Amino acid sequence: MATAALAAEPASPSAPAASPKPIALKAARMFDGRSDTLVEDAVVIVTGPKITAAGSRLAIPAGAEVVDLGDATLLPGFIDCHTHITGQGSANWAQDEVSSLRRSTPEKALRATVYARRTLEAGFTTIRDVGAGEFVDIALRNVITAGDIVGPRILAAGNALGARGGHCDETGYPPGRLGDEPGIEKGIASGPDAFRDAVRYQIKYGADVIKTCATGGVLSLADSVDAAQLTQAEMDAIVDEAHRLGRKVASHAHGAAGARIAIRAGVDSIEHGSFLDDEAVRMMVEHGTYLVPTLLAGEYVAGRAEPRSYPPEIAAKAKAAVASRSDAVRRAIRGGVKIAFGTDAGVGPHGSNAKEFALLVEHGMTPAAALRAATSSAAALLGLDREIGSVAAGFAADLVAVPGDPTADIRATEKVSFVMQGGRIVRR
Repeated sequence: MATAALAAEPASPSAPAASPKPIALKAARMFDGRSDTLVEDAVVIVTGPKITAAGSRLAIPAGAEVVDLGDATLLPGFIDCHTHITGQGSANWAQDEVSSLRRSTPEKALRATVYARRTLEAGFTTIRDVGAGEFVDIALRNVITAGDIVGPRILAAGNALGARGGHCDETGYPPGRLGDEPGIEKGIASGPDAFRDAVRYQIKYGADVIKTCATGGVLSLADSVDAAQLTQAEMDAIVDEAHRLGRKVASHAHGAAGARIAIRAGVDSIEHGSFLDDEAVRMMVEHGTYLVPTLLAGEYVAGRAEPRSYPPEIAAKAKAAVASRSDAVRRAIRGGVKIAFGTDAGVGPHGSNAKEFALLVEHGMTPAAALRAATSSAAALLGLDREIGSVAAGFAADLVAVPGDPTADIRATEKVSFVMQGGRIVRR
């Protein structure tokens, strides 16, 4: 089915250039990425790759191309802080495992270009990709940055770092069945010094961000979903080395004990947080640690978004994590933890990322807060809040439009009708 879907996908032309003349975007309203309220009768002036003016009823420069979006809301391009752009799961886990083993690196890279375009056309102009084998995410980032293909701006992690036998390792198979035992080149290490070297290895080959697995996970065969997998000394070394080299750290952490180790070490974000307790929430507020809840992934692994077939050990972990995650996320939101938008896209279909917005609102965020989580808050987590995530003069002209008012109906975000990235119109 995946091959047939790819065959039906239209060819992706090279990325279009930004218009040489100003573009004036008009819409009934605008969400600037930072406020609780909307600007009525919005006009955004774009010159080249940047926004040069934004506000209500602005004068339109002579000679500008006018794009009237009608009864729509203009917003900053959405940001997804947790994706796996180089693959996509289906309803059949076993079939996915076989397909992954059979696909070559070039095939994975070609498929990733399709997923990238779908993501961009859904309104996600920037993503943080938190773990891909064979550095496919870094290669994809490079060709998108060069303008050779169409896709979101990517901050790539390369290989995620983890303990031998943990969630970031390849587990559940007999010794040697998957080839040589992995080492730091695939992110697997033991001890603080080896993990420092693993950080350096990922950065040497192009990583923008370091991803680590502080606890077990759901979609791995041979670990406990909530068990801590790294020592405090190991996590301290990862974060210290990454920060010393100018990279942020995203830490996969379902269990509270592993999350506390990661927070104490100074990670920039906790991913998932399914079993966060009051102490972990307090520590996150104290340290300024973001939570990236990835609620949408839970809908898929629990079989709510579509039926899923998993081995018993994975099914049991999925059930436990999803049963706990809603209370944990609500606890974090009530406690004042900073939230950044992330979906774990790849667990579910690429291009459906916007479904996370409604889930955030269901778990206690206002629509405006959920929108900020995918705009200015996400940009702040990525360290790009002076460049993207807001509709204001001097920011990148990354803009999307949705019908109606998303602060009244958050599911309007699932109906993106216009996408501009860096001043280039990529969907209209």
